[in-house]
Amino acid sequence: MSPVVNHEELVRRALKYIVEKKQDDASVSITELLDDAGARFNLSPLDQETLQRLFLSAKGGAEQ
Repeated sequence: MSPVVNHEELVRRALKYIVEKKQDDASVSITELLDDAGARFNLSPLDQETLQRLFLSAKGGAEQ
């Protein structure tokens, strides 16, 4: 049986995953990465939306 991971840790892992994937391939859209991370880390739509806002504000809203 796998250990239980708390929600905050899943969000941190998702954030790390997105940043690493974006660094590996800058052409991949944040939206694609958020969808993938949402499925991998069982994020709620609200979690994904919050992460998207963070990325867009960090990028100045340039990418969607």
